[in-house]
Formats: sequence, structure tokens, C-alpha cells
Amino acid sequence: MISVQAWEDARLVWDYHQMHHVPKPCSVAIGLGSHDLSVATTAAEAFEAGLVPLIVFTGANSPTTRARFPGGEAVAYREHALKLGVPDAAILVEPTATNTGQNITCSRKILETAGVDVSSVLLVSKPYEQRRAYATAHKLWPGVEFVCASAPMEFPEYVDSIGDDRLVIDMLVGALQRLVIYPQQGFMIKQDVPENVVAAYERLCRDGFTGRLIPTDTRH
Repeated sequence: MISVQAWEDARLVWDYHQMHHVPKPCSVAIGLGSHDLSVATTAAEAFEAGLVPLIVFTGANSPTTRARFPGGEAVAYREHALKLGVPDAAILVEPTATNTGQNITCSRKILETAGVDVSSVLLVSKPYEQRRAYATAHKLWPGVEFVCASAPMEFPEYVDSIGDDRLVIDMLVGALQRLVIYPQQGFMIKQDVPENVVAAYERLCRDGFTGRLIPTDTRH
């Protein structure tokens, strides 16, 4: 049973993870690979709306996506976007990245190879990974403007879409832990975390929502 306090804390962390950017025209959209096809849908909708002329889908596989997307995350995203009407010529596939940092660096390389001039990127991710994607991209690709986008889902709707309440809260907590510790390891820029968000995170950890935390012995 998840307490009322835990739900309130999770909603607060969920809101912090989102950058609340207003979509705007960008040089390219980069869809970060995951289990969630809404990333591909959001990128396709941005293309349809004229916000981007080109989409890069990036991602190999992870233990959580191998069964669902045996051909790889980026390949599955491309197939989904094609079904939604995005022309093949408007999609680049980067099929090797296995983490957020590689999503950025490998996408940058494929765009440079294709001769695409990039001044701004519509960075498309799962809703709770916006801030992580933003902080990572700024660290690894300075001088480019990043605008975050995700499927427009409220917290309860997202929880329902996953179908596992505890897993979602575990993911929120794990993503926040990485925002705190990864800047020290050079993986992303530092983000200010408000005191009330820190307090919510600590309560959730005490309540046992630790399934996606990095073990202590790997933090140093």
C-alpha cells in the first residue's frame, strides 16, 4: 500500500523532473530510446507541426527493451514514426547508444557526418527524464540550445500507462539520485534541487522506493 504522503512526494519529484519548456522550432529533434513509444509519437508530432525538419532516433537495447524491441529502440521508433506519416528521408537512426550520454554524443556524430548544421535541438524523452536529458546534453554538447519535450501526460496518467505504481516511483527516485551524483562524475551539468524536492526524495528512500538507485559502493 502506497501512502498518501508517498504519492504527494512522488508527484513533487515528477514535476521537478520536467523542464516545462514551450515547444519551438529547432534544427532537429532527437528521440531518446527507451521502452516508451510515446517518445517516437511526440517526435513525429513535432515534425508534423513543422517544428523540426529532421528526427534522429537513438538507442540500442537494454534489459528492459530487448524483448519488446528486438531490433533495437531506435529502429522501433523509426518504424513507429513511419506509420505515423513521417517520411523516411526525414529520419536518421543511431542504433548503438546504451545510455543517455551516448544518446547525445552518438546523435551529434551522426548529424555531423550527415552535414546537418545544428544550433538547437528538440530533446524528446520520457516525461520524468527531461531534466536528466537536458543536464546531460548541456554537458556533452555545449553551445546548442536544448528544448525538452515529452508526451503531455500528467502523473496519474503516466502511472496508469505503466501499470506498476511502485516501479514508477522507483524510477523517479533513481532519476533524481543520478541528477545529484552524476555531475560529480562529469556526466552532466549540476542542477539545483529545491529543499522540498530533496525532502520528498529522502522520505521516498526511507519508504523503500530504492529499486532504481545506484548501489552505494559504485558512487565513488
